[in-house]
Amino acid sequence: MERDSARSTDAAVGDRLLDRRYGRLVQLHAHQFAVTRSTAHKWEFAPRFRRNAFGWQSQAAIKRVREAVTEIKAVARKDPALAATGAVLFLEKVSPALEQVDSSSGAIGTAVSNAVDALVRILVEAPVDDGTRDHWLERLWDAHQNDAIPYIECLAEYWGELCVSPERAGRWADLLVDGLRTSWRPDRRPGDYFNGTTACLSALLHAGRHDELLALLDRAPHPLWHDRKWGVKALVAAGRKAEAIRYAEDRRSRNDNPAVIARACEEILLSSGLADEAYARYAIDANQGSTFLATYRSIAKKYPQKTASAILTDRVASTPGQEGKWFTAAKDAGLFDEAIALAARTACDPRTLTRAARDFAATRPGFAIECGLSALRWIASGHGYEITGADILTAYEITLSAGATAGNLADVRARIDRLLADPSATSRDLVRRVTGRAAGTA
Repeated sequence: MERDSARSTDAAVGDRLLDRRYGRLVQLHAHQFAVTRSTAHKWEFAPRFRRNAFGWQSQAAIKRVREAVTEIKAVARKDPALAATGAVLFLEKVSPALEQVDSSSGAIGTAVSNAVDALVRILVEAPVDDGTRDHWLERLWDAHQNDAIPYIECLAEYWGELCVSPERAGRWADLLVDGLRTSWRPDRRPGDYFNGTTACLSALLHAGRHDELLALLDRAPHPLWHDRKWGVKALVAAGRKAEAIRYAEDRRSRNDNPAVIARACEEILLSSGLADEAYARYAIDANQGSTFLATYRSIAKKYPQKTASAILTDRVASTPGQEGKWFTAAKDAGLFDEAIALAARTACDPRTLTRAARDFAATRPGFAIECGLSALRWIASGHGYEITGADILTAYEITLSAGATAGNLADVRARIDRLLADPSATSRDLVRRVTGRAAGTA
């Protein structure tokens, strides 16, 4: 009811017009599909996805979603058309089945989104006649319109692809465009909403109606990236890549995610063979990972022509005051001297340093010694989250072990004594007590 109330009267009229046109399509083909292959085949997932089949906890639902996709993929290897009918059936059933599931963490939503992405590929590639594909689209449209939570709203992103042919995409665009124009009219009321917006833009793109798509976007009440990205895609498809980048950059909204726009622009430049320009303009913003290591790996994968050292130097320079957080990236790239230097510049997680010391104690004892000493130094300086005596003892023992392997244990002990004598080390007394007990001097 809340979803229906969000639509204006005019947009609802547009929906009813769509329904009448859509109904005529159904009447023309319904007799051909009285019994579908999906009902003849016994899908294991089908009875598990009855309405409200899952309770509040999401773990079981996520497992079943993944199992369903696995089952459909297995069938696709032998019978792509049958697999596609299973994909349609799953997409019809999944949202009603998950209505009671707690989606606040985003885990179930991500699982369904991944499922949609995988199943779209199966649907697009299925070798079927036009009537069958039209019927699938009609069923999927009903599922999308009735998606109350919603879980499969991302299906609209693929609508043009699902149409397969430009002609079919054009027919769907014609069915949807009036509703979209109505919801975007200048005298619209607050809350006006058309549920076919994304599907319409996708259909226009795949129908090759690029100028019409761009003109329609000029009427959008809010210049959000969610809609504007279709204009970027239209310009790219039309071979106007430089204009596509300007379009993406010039019409930013403060509510847009800069990283998403950067990734789109980066992709355009990379596809044009302009890797150096892509790197200079967008590599940082487009590849922000959940960790510094993930960021480094993402950039290194996209820009193989760049040396590891160059990428690391540029990325370190982009985060002043956080040099130590790039330690793992440097180590991962085999830049061991650089890693040690970074760990010495600003605070680095002591446990990360201890793990590195442990991993390299036998093969690179010199590197392991420096990692262990850095771990002890940062602990003694009060860094590290909830550091325990066990953490201190582990760092100490691994450092000594690496020193013994390298044949300079006495020097390592002397260096530990010196760093624990530093009056600026606020937690040195704790480290002294732990290491002293281990050495038998406390």
